[in-house]
Amino acid sequence: MRRCEFIATVGSLVAWPLAALAQQVQMPVIGYLNGGSAAQLPNLLAGFRKGLIETGYTEGRNVRLEYRYADGDYDRLPALAADLVSRQVSAIVATAGTPTIRAAKTATSTIPIVFVIGGDPVMFGIVDSLNRPGGNITGITLLGTEIAAKRLGLLLELVPRAAVIAVLANPKNPISEPQIVDLQAAARTLGCQLFVLKASSESDLPVVFAAIEQQRADALLVAADPFFDDRRALIVSLAAIHRVPASYIRREFVMEGGLISYGPDAPDAFRQAGIYTGRILKGEKPANLPVMQPTKFEMLINLKTAKELGLEVPVQMLTRADEVIE
Repeated sequence: MRRCEFIATVGSLVAWPLAALAQQVQMPVIGYLNGGSAAQLPNLLAGFRKGLIETGYTEGRNVRLEYRYADGDYDRLPALAADLVSRQVSAIVATAGTPTIRAAKTATSTIPIVFVIGGDPVMFGIVDSLNRPGGNITGITLLGTEIAAKRLGLLLELVPRAAVIAVLANPKNPISEPQIVDLQAAARTLGCQLFVLKASSESDLPVVFAAIEQQRADALLVAADPFFDDRRALIVSLAAIHRVPASYIRREFVMEGGLISYGPDAPDAFRQAGIYTGRILKGEKPANLPVMQPTKFEMLINLKTAKELGLEVPVQMLTRADEVIE
């Protein structure tokens, strides 16, 4: 081999790893900010990844995810969001609680943000409007606040003699107050009485259920909140111990022994969040992507739990249920 050919060969061998390194450095990074825990609802993260794949992005191949979880401690969120911004991620996905989204929005006005929120993002000042979000943020609303009254109606249909309904809410989550307001209005129409019990730490929960028994509540409605999602096994267990019929927004509660759930198809909403994130990585602007609303809702009933509580589920409810657990 001539000397010039040898030099060219060596040069190409050196250039190859440098090119590969440059490609790795240029791989977009998504900051995944979550107010709950990593173990909370893995099917939601799977839905998000599915949406990314639909837009051509696969984690570890051509996109990287940086995960930050607050484990239900919302006070940690500002620091976690600031950390993602300091790493100059390509986009931030903010999920599991309005405080998560507010932390991300406060941390940056330039990095694109895609959120999944339980309530109305306009009400909370997160976007200008659903059709034209404005700024660097858009996402999906799960309508957790808007369906609270529907959940109360279904609970009373299942427990028709219920006169006093307890509501479990997290005072640290801004979404709690609109839910309570809607529930109080619905309760007046439906002719029942509400009393609100608040919990923001795990130690609060046994105290809350003792109060439910003391107040002789006929049923319980658990407000939408990531803190409760993370503690669903404990909440379902306490509901069984105190023999209180309870309504939840997520199907996972019913799968673990809860009585009834009604809410949007959350994995599909997270899939849409993944699609929006992929579109943004390809150059679209959040301000031009309208906030999406769920189109699919589902009701689950646990017949075994109903029987243990001495409840007879109306036939019309069984026929309307998307899934009945026996």
